[in-house]
Amino acid sequence: MKQSLHERIRSDFETRILSGVMAPGERLPIEHDLVEQYGCSRMTVNKALSALATAGLIDRRKRAGSFVARPKVHSMVLDVPDLLATVRARGQEYSYKLLKRRMVAPKSPSHKDVVLGVGGPLLELQGLHLANSMPLAFEDRLVSVDSVPDIVSANLNADPPGTWLLQHIPWTEAETRISAVGAQANESAHLEVSVGTPCLQVERRTWRGTTPITYVRQVFLGDAYDLIARFGPNVTADPAG
Repeated sequence: MKQSLHERIRSDFETRILSGVMAPGERLPIEHDLVEQYGCSRMTVNKALSALATAGLIDRRKRAGSFVARPKVHSMVLDVPDLLATVRARGQEYSYKLLKRRMVAPKSPSHKDVVLGVGGPLLELQGLHLANSMPLAFEDRLVSVDSVPDIVSANLNADPPGTWLLQHIPWTEAETRISAVGAQANESAHLEVSVGTPCLQVERRTWRGTTPITYVRQVFLGDAYDLIARFGPNVTADPAG
């Protein structure tokens, strides 16, 4: 399907921002210049800029213009890792087994998937990550189909869901929860350990602006994986930038 012009403009700047070509605080061309560059109406440019602002990628300031948004300041930062790349970086062979794939509806009003799907359909995925053909982590994931419609037809046997999402859907905010757990029956069977074996559980939610993308729960064998965070003192943001 042919991409509309405002989507092309949004995509062009989204790519530049997320790749680092445009730095935080850098000013985007003024609307008049974008109209001339893309040969479109001011309404089309405004629609593209509004989409970038909604995604949290730019700040629009009245009478000042649009600027690449500065990242939110947190006292501690955990990146969203690509397990395929992480395992290969350790010199190990990576593989993934897709165990379950089905469309589901949100459950109870208090359930995490209702918040994720905002009432819309969800793609439920279960899989097993392996390093050198040995179990590394059991994964249970929910993806908002409204937010990521292309994942319905994606070949997730060739690309694990996490890798596919990182390559196709830019995220702007993530929430990570880490805890120690004992392997449950279904997990232990796939991880090839006894029920109750100590494991590291990582739960993560990601958003693109205010739009939820995915919830994932990964259960790692306790001695097979670690997470590294880089942190420092908070820095007061420049009110002018």
